[in-house]
This record gives sequence, C-alpha cells and structure tokens, in this order.
Amino acid sequence: MNKKFWTAPIKSYQYISSMLPASCRYYPTCSEYAKWSFETSSPYVSFANSTLRILRCNQLFDGGIDYPVIKYKAPSIRIFDKLFLQDIRVKYWIVPKIGTKKYFVIKSFDF
Repeated sequence: MNKKFWTAPIKSYQYISSMLPASCRYYPTCSEYAKWSFETSSPYVSFANSTLRILRCNQLFDGGIDYPVIKYKAPSIRIFDKLFLQDIRVKYWIVPKIGTKKYFVIKSFDF
C-alpha cells in the first residue's frame, strides 16, 4: 500500500493534538516516530514498532530520546548518479547503530 495511506491518519492526529498541551515523554513524539517509521520501512514493521512505542509512553518509563530503528541497505551509486548529487535534498539521515546492522532514522531540520 501507499505510504500516504498510513501517514494520513497520523497527520490528522497531529493536527488535532497540536491544539492540546504536549504530553509525550519521548523525542520525537510518538506520532512523529510513527510517521518517520512508516515513511522509511515496511508498514507491518512500522505498525509493530509504533504500537510498542505508544505502549512505552507512560509513567512507568523514563522517556527521553528514542529514534526509530530500521534495517537499511544502501543503494549503489554509479558515476552518472554523482553528477546529480547536488540536487538531492536529504529528508532523513540514516545513522548506524553501533554493534548491529541496524540504523537510526533522524529527520533533517530542512523539512
């Protein structure tokens, strides 16, 4: 399915919740975490990770910084592609998680 299908309810929730006081114990907020996760990985994995994150967002957990973690395989860059690298805008930074083959997803401030 299309990523917009999964992120549309999240964006509508974010619009409504922006009128209410902030209550999430984590950065990024649980809704941002879910949106980033759905935009960067499969819907099934994203749904499971987002559900677990929402269940952790309560008084029993300390909260703090908790970026989505994904499996990522870097695309190969050909010489022809290097000519167009200056036109690419980075939406998400993929940062390696030490000791694993997984990566953190961090959103760029430009978006």
